[in-house]
Amino acid sequence: MSFLAAHLLRQGDFGLMTAFLALAGLMTTRQAWVRWGMVAALVWGGFIWADTTVHLVHFRQAFDLPWRRLAVIMTGLIVFNGFAVMALLSQRASSFFSVARDSSLGRTAIFVLTIMGLALARAKVPFPILLADRYLPGWGWAEIFALGLYAQWIGGRMMKPRGHRMVRPRIWALFSAVFFLQLALGLLGMEQMLMTGTLHLPVPALIFGGPVFRGTGFFMLILFSVTIFLVGPAWCSHLCYIGAWDDSLSRLGPRPAPKEGLRRLSLWGRGATLVLTIMTAVVLRSMGIPGSSAIVFAMFFGLLGVGIMAFVSRKMGMMTHCTTFCPMGLVANILGKISPWRIRIGSDCTRCGACYTRCRYNALDESRVTLGRPALSCTLCGDCVSACAHKQIGYSFPGLSGENARTLFIVLVVTLHAIFLGVARI
Repeated sequence: MSFLAAHLLRQGDFGLMTAFLALAGLMTTRQAWVRWGMVAALVWGGFIWADTTVHLVHFRQAFDLPWRRLAVIMTGLIVFNGFAVMALLSQRASSFFSVARDSSLGRTAIFVLTIMGLALARAKVPFPILLADRYLPGWGWAEIFALGLYAQWIGGRMMKPRGHRMVRPRIWALFSAVFFLQLALGLLGMEQMLMTGTLHLPVPALIFGGPVFRGTGFFMLILFSVTIFLVGPAWCSHLCYIGAWDDSLSRLGPRPAPKEGLRRLSLWGRGATLVLTIMTAVVLRSMGIPGSSAIVFAMFFGLLGVGIMAFVSRKMGMMTHCTTFCPMGLVANILGKISPWRIRIGSDCTRCGACYTRCRYNALDESRVTLGRPALSCTLCGDCVSACAHKQIGYSFPGLSGENARTLFIVLVVTLHAIFLGVARI
């Protein structure tokens, strides 16, 4: 690892050099995930050495310079790198890295996937998408590593159902706070806080209504759709920048209780706002209304939603905005049926009702428990899973056991959270 860090220092990639050294330093923690993280880093390092070898040999051959000795030295580095991987895979290394072994593979997957996702975004976007690259050019890899480290730590805490219930609202609120803080700082003059592009109001309905009105700007709609494909309607319980407000305000109220009237609005209420959003966008576009004027309608819609959160959700202890008003919530619930993710209730359920007072999406009551599945408004938040003392409620994915399905879900949703946190700007 030190050889790779020295090579990167020579190339001037201080961010990636720092990341490799920091990962090596984590070996002292004896965390089991670090072992697998080191293996992944060294495998990648092998490709770095191979690519460097080919590049240098071609360079020397082009200028008719000696290259065989260089090739032998570089081959030795690749072999040495391979021996390091084998040492980490040995039984002795397994015995050394023994802390939190039960969650190590999941945490490693979160760490690696977060880094891969952010690295891909950094490489493909034509402008500096990471704050570190904007304020400290070349240090983006350090931010990527830090977010990967954060993600695996969060994932480790969420692997247990109780941890999921405790951590989810906190990291969701954190993402929303970072999102709106960066937006506010950008609008106040710190332009580097904002992505390059046209600003739009951060109202979820505009994810659908905006492209209909403009005829362009499908990025958020594509991102929303990809998220639904990966984790079903969990966008609405883990990733939506506005939904976190509804969650926080509903927690100031009483314990939620099932309400049949609100459940009907889950379909018809949100269906009405979805139709209204599309029709308003179509009419405004056909009338040639400029965007600066159309934004007034969006502001009114957004403020109405905030009012529902502040006065209704808080009073009822239920996420009324998300379950009866937000059109994108309905889209997420319906499209989520395409996703294989489900919450299932076992036949040995005792009907104790503990899950009813945990579900802030009004998706569970005695009738739904009898059917063995939540109502349409379920967002896979997982609060009911931790509430069930008899372990009769859990995540379901074709071909996986309940425990493995839940682990995979946590891996995916925490990875998306960390990636969104890294690029949380308009």
